[in-house]
Amino acid sequence: MLVLTFAVAGVGNCAEVGGVAYVYARTSRGSFVAPARCSHRGGPLHLASIDASGNRLLCPWHEQPTSMTRLLRKGIPAVRSGNRVTAVFAVDAGTDTATTHRPLSPDLCGPRRAD
Repeated sequence: MLVLTFAVAGVGNCAEVGGVAYVYARTSRGSFVAPARCSHRGGPLHLASIDASGNRLLCPWHEQPTSMTRLLRKGIPAVRSGNRVTAVFAVDAGTDTATTHRPLSPDLCGPRRAD
């Protein structure tokens, strides 16, 4: 197991583990560590929108849905503290890691407040 801490937002908000990029997403359904790339065609899932039902992320390349329920239930275990998130990845502790920056869509930056 590999434990990695990275930023929730801003510089260093993307953890790359063994060549796979992950970001921390905050939605009205909950918060989770999600792959930054769509599993269908490799699109930028970190720029996804949320569908009208509020249950799926839609890839901006082809609108292929990704279930937020699946990401919440079977996702990467993670705990947030301030602007940092610590996640546990099911890979060898010696796996190559890096942190980079990926912009997040407004839909993944937290629930919208009613003003």
